[in-house]
Amino acid sequence: MYTYDEHDQRLVDERAAQFRDQTRRYFEGKLTEEQFLPLRLQNGLYIQRHAPMLRIAVPYGHLAARQLRMVAHIARVYDKGYVHFTTRQNIQLNWPKVEDVPVILEDLASVQMHAIQTSGNCIRNTTSDPLAGVCADEVEDPRPYCEIIRQWSTLHPEFAFLPRKFKIAVTGAPSDRAAVRVHDIGLRLVRNAAGEVGFEVIVGGGLGRTPIIGKVIREFLPKRDLLTYLEAILRVYNLHGRRDNKFKARIKILVKEMGVEAFREAVEKEWQAIQGTFPLEDDIIAWYQARFVRPQYDPRAAEKDWEDERGRQAEFSAWYAHNTVSHKVPGYRVVFLSLKPPGVAPGDLTSEQLERVADLCERYSFGVTRTTHTQNLVFADVRQTDLFELWQALKEINLATPNIGKLTDMICCPGLDYCALANASSISVAGDIYRRFEDLDYLYDLGDIRVNLSGCMNGCGHHSVGHIGILGVDKKGEEWYQITLGGSSADDASLGERLGPAVAKDQVADTVEAIIKTYVDLRLEDEPFLATVRRVGVTPFKERVYANH
Repeated sequence: MYTYDEHDQRLVDERAAQFRDQTRRYFEGKLTEEQFLPLRLQNGLYIQRHAPMLRIAVPYGHLAARQLRMVAHIARVYDKGYVHFTTRQNIQLNWPKVEDVPVILEDLASVQMHAIQTSGNCIRNTTSDPLAGVCADEVEDPRPYCEIIRQWSTLHPEFAFLPRKFKIAVTGAPSDRAAVRVHDIGLRLVRNAAGEVGFEVIVGGGLGRTPIIGKVIREFLPKRDLLTYLEAILRVYNLHGRRDNKFKARIKILVKEMGVEAFREAVEKEWQAIQGTFPLEDDIIAWYQARFVRPQYDPRAAEKDWEDERGRQAEFSAWYAHNTVSHKVPGYRVVFLSLKPPGVAPGDLTSEQLERVADLCERYSFGVTRTTHTQNLVFADVRQTDLFELWQALKEINLATPNIGKLTDMICCPGLDYCALANASSISVAGDIYRRFEDLDYLYDLGDIRVNLSGCMNGCGHHSVGHIGILGVDKKGEEWYQITLGGSSADDASLGERLGPAVAKDQVADTVEAIIKTYVDLRLEDEPFLATVRRVGVTPFKERVYANH
């Protein structure tokens, strides 16, 4: 993972000191609530429904063992002993005291972490493929470019007060595991006809109140032009994005209103004025690539398929099949840690679990873990010969539930239980669905199904791109839920189609069960859920769900 130099460290140290002084002045009455608001937001501090919420940045999802231990310490000392992993690969504390946040930021800075630009109308954490650098289908490792974008965008004076928050994702593989088409800017490393590697540039995607799939505005952008082209896009957005209505302020609305061709022309015109002013030369890229220290893979690491052990241990066999994937280095395998066991809010982890994950990643994965936008963790570099031992250790801390990609591997926002913006619960609804589908053999028969839940239109649970999307809405003080089918954030990104009228909270699990039974009746042999929905449309599902309404 990326290693800070003295400049990086000084920035986070000074930032923590600044916020300590700002907080002191706030509590002394020298800063009003209105004056303190942008200062705390720029440091990731919200005031939520029950308490403040601090969002900690995890650049492209990488966490070292010492960082995990520090987060565990902070959660135990300054919060209620657990944290929540978000769909932006970040970490949230839901109960810190405002007066404790300065020391929390100082503790984070001591392990090269921070909360800078995790909120506010600025460029947020750049996210990436959790399999970056280890997947065989990769054109090039996207992480150095994520780091370049992070450093370019951090405290960039021109982009500190954008019309709205701004999200960028980068992937280096043709298989989109970073949801690049539903970001304000999505970047995909591609190879052109001449064999050169550059970026496909996608603009204007996003979820929330008005979900839109992004459009390609450049099929190939040379690497050296990455920052100038991003700057041109941001300048056009900063100049023309609406500021009179925050619900229409995202770049997706601007691109839609201008039309993608007019937007592209505006960006190209702006770019002509700055192209070449700060090129990303090969030596600069090489410097960043060198800061990502590659693990010292053992060339003697043996290939092992565990066939005999899988025959004897059905539980291990299921975990191997569903929670591990192939690695590009012989003798190694990638392991997913499921943060979706029964009875736990999706994405939550206790201090004790964080410390055990730190121990285990040091022992089995070169001391690093990764977060995913689906709210799980990844050990990217596990020797194949260590898999059985690691599985046993993960079972002890309830992180070996073999449900990755299955119906109970739900993306879920905190909803009404924590969030001041939410209209309805999401965690308890996820629990209802989970209890209805606890039979793992049945889940395996269903195949990969992505269920996404949001407690409001802001869509932190990515409901619009769930194969089954569930959106909580308020109707005269009661919680109701709109269901959509057919969404996807993968290569074939699509928005879900609304099934029909919203259902009551106690009917959501019944509705999902009816949808699944309809799928089982309609699917062709081995046909995935999403393919069935796309083939037959939502009408058969609608007829079954609302038959008795």
